[in-house]
Amino acid sequence: MHSRFSAHLVICAALVLALAFSALAQGSGAQSELSALQRLDAMRSKLDLMRRSHNSAISSMEPKNASQSEKEKKNPDDPRERLRGLDKEVASILSEVNEVRGKQERSERYDPTILDRLETSVAETNTRVQAGLQATASARTGGGNAGTAPARKKKKGRFFGLLGGGGDDKYEDLTGTVAPGRDRVLFEEAAKEVRKGNHETGRLLFSTIINTYPDSGFLPLAKLAIADSFYLEGTTASLVQAAQAYLDWLTFFPTDPLADDAMLKVAESEMRQMGLSDRDITHARKAEQRLKSLLQQYPQSNLRPLVEDRLREAQESLATHGYQIGNFYLEARYNKGRGTGLKGAQSRFKEVNEKYPNFSLRDGVLFKLAYTYQQEEEPDEAAKYYQELLRYFPNSDYAEKAKEQLSIIGVPIPDPDPSRKNMAPPERPGFMGNLMKEVLGRADVTVNTNGILISKDKKDGNSDLIDEALKYNGQLPSNVTPIAPVQRGTTRPAPPSPSPRPATQNATQPTPIAPATSAPREIKP
Repeated sequence: MHSRFSAHLVICAALVLALAFSALAQGSGAQSELSALQRLDAMRSKLDLMRRSHNSAISSMEPKNASQSEKEKKNPDDPRERLRGLDKEVASILSEVNEVRGKQERSERYDPTILDRLETSVAETNTRVQAGLQATASARTGGGNAGTAPARKKKKGRFFGLLGGGGDDKYEDLTGTVAPGRDRVLFEEAAKEVRKGNHETGRLLFSTIINTYPDSGFLPLAKLAIADSFYLEGTTASLVQAAQAYLDWLTFFPTDPLADDAMLKVAESEMRQMGLSDRDITHARKAEQRLKSLLQQYPQSNLRPLVEDRLREAQESLATHGYQIGNFYLEARYNKGRGTGLKGAQSRFKEVNEKYPNFSLRDGVLFKLAYTYQQEEEPDEAAKYYQELLRYFPNSDYAEKAKEQLSIIGVPIPDPDPSRKNMAPPERPGFMGNLMKEVLGRADVTVNTNGILISKDKKDGNSDLIDEALKYNGQLPSNVTPIAPVQRGTTRPAPPSPSPRPATQNATQPTPIAPATSAPREIKP
C-alpha cells in the first residue's frame, strides 16, 4: 500500500513538473496572453486555497498536551511542522503577489518578468503542498493521533474564513480526519456547496479529496468539479481560472469520456469573456483556436454540431473586427483623402473573405474588395469579386450596384446559384439591439453556463452527472457520458454525413451560410 501511495505521488509530481517546464518552454504561452491583474488574481486564488488547506490539516492534528506540543515543535519530521514550513513559504509568495498587485493597481513601475517567476514559484510550491498534504494524511486518521480523533472545539472564527462562526465548524470532522468512505461524503457535501453558490467552500472540500485520498475513485471527478465551480462562479477572474483548471484536468485525463466536454468548456470560458468586435478580440481568437483543436482531436465527438455553432459565432466576431478595420481604411483614410488606405482596406477585406466564408456580411466584403481593385484599375480582379457576389448573394443589397459595375467593365452577369436564388437576407438587429450590445460591452454569443458535472440550477428536475457519480461511487456509466475520444483498438460510430453542397461554377469556393444576426450594414462606399 505504501509503495502504491509513493508511486502515485511520484507520477503526479512528474506530470505537474512536466506542465511547468512546458509552459516555460513556450515562453509566450497562454498565461502571457492574460492581463497582469488576471495572472495575479489567479495566483492569489491558488495560494489562498493552499493556506486554507494547510490551516485545516494543521488544526486537525492538535497535540494532547503542552509537553507533547513542545516535543513536536523540536521534531522537524513532525507532520505539523512540515505543513507549517510549507505554509510559511506560501505566505511569503502570497505577500509578494499582493505587493506586485498593489503596484499594478497604483500604476507603479515594476519588472514584468517577476510575473513569470511568481507563476513558476506558485506551480512548484503547489506540487510540494499537495505532496505534503498527502504524505501527512495518515496523521489525520482516526487512529493517527494516539488512537483518538481530535477533540471538537468551539471556534469563534469562521469555517476556513468562509462561513459564519460562533459554533462548531460544519465540516471540521470531514476535513480534519481521514476515514474509509469519507471521500464520498466530502464529494457530496462539496457538490451541495457549489450548487448553493458557496464556490470557495466547495472547492476546498473537493481539494481535501485530492490531497487526502489519492486512491479515491472520486479523485478525477473532484478535479473536474473544481473547474466547474470556477466556471459556474462566472466572474472574469473565475473564468480565467476555469479555463486553466479544465486544461490541467485534460493533461491528467486526456482520454476520459468527458475530455471533449472539458475542451469545449475551455473555449466557452473564453467566449464568455469576449467583448464587442470593435474592441479587444483576444478572447475570440483563443476561443477559435480551442474549438478548432477540439474538432481536430475529437473528430467523431457527438458534440461536433454544437462545437461548429460555437466556432461560427467566434469567427463572426473576428470577421466583423477585420471588416470594420477595412471600412476604416476605406472611408476615413481613402475616400476622405486623409491617407493612402486603399491597400490596407484591400488586405483586410481579402483576409476576411478567405478566412471566414460563413461571415454574415460577406456580400459587403466582396463588393468593397471589388471596389478597391477598381480603384487600382484592375478590372479583371474587380469583376471576379462582383461575379462571386451575384452568384452567391443574388438578393444582397449590393446586387444592383454590382450589376452596374459589371456592365461598366463589360463582363457578363452570372446566373445565381440555384440553392441561393430564393434565400432571404439575414435578419439584422434593430437599433435597441445594437444599443444594448454597446451598453453591455459583450459579444452576442451562445454558451452553456452550466458546468460539466454540476448544473447552475435543476429546475427541470433532471439529475446532474455528479449525482450519477455519487450513485456509482465515482464512476459514470457509459450511457450518460459523451462518446470517448478515438483510441487505438476501439471502434466508434460514424457521425452523420453532412449535406452535400450544391455544384457551383467555382468548385473550390465554399458555400457561405449566413448566421441569423450581425451588425447593420451600409450600401456605399
